[in-house]
Amino acid sequence: MSSNQNTELYGRSGDESQTLLKDVITAEVQASLTPAEVINEFKAGNQRFLHNNLTPRDFASQVQKTANGQFPKAAVLSCVDSRVPVEYVFDQGIGDIFVARVAGNFINEDLLGSAEFACKVSGSKVLLVMGHESCGAVKAAIDNVKLGNITPMLDKIHPAVEKSQDFKGEKSSKNAEFVSYVVENNVKHTLETIRQKSPILKEMEDKGEIKIVGAIYSLRTGAVTFLE
Repeated sequence: MSSNQNTELYGRSGDESQTLLKDVITAEVQASLTPAEVINEFKAGNQRFLHNNLTPRDFASQVQKTANGQFPKAAVLSCVDSRVPVEYVFDQGIGDIFVARVAGNFINEDLLGSAEFACKVSGSKVLLVMGHESCGAVKAAIDNVKLGNITPMLDKIHPAVEKSQDFKGEKSSKNAEFVSYVVENNVKHTLETIRQKSPILKEMEDKGEIKIVGAIYSLRTGAVTFLE
């Protein structure tokens, strides 16, 4: 394979192209990881995804081995968009990552609680907020759509639209460049909100126990760009 990081992470050896990965992340492996290592593994996994070289896995074995416990290395907050398959995007298996999804990848009390559970209680080393280009929820927020429960949901994204008013050009959902600008600002706003509203996660980040990072997924290429 293009990367041996999965081999190293789970202590495997041999020809990965001929072997299904049966092992799952353990408490010992999780504890040994640093946030930087997890981010690097995400980047390597995305490269495998881009080159159609995903790790062959024995999912039945992984299901059995995680039945009595889980030790995910990271939590990802992503959009509900069906074109953003988070586990595939980073070449991760069962038990590897927590995934929370909501249209527009914003944060609220429930998602904050989920993130605190993932990191403080369950030991995850990274909290990643991942937006994506041409996000329908962001476009709807730009257009100030009013429809049922979608209306209060979009209220969570409107701050990013307001933060984007310095954009030089047409501020419209029809302008792909403006949408991209708002998408990035929406990720940044979510990161800011996490740090403001979760003293638990903020303290963990300050101590270096976790990293809270953002990224943008390209629908056209499948590439993930980290906002570092």
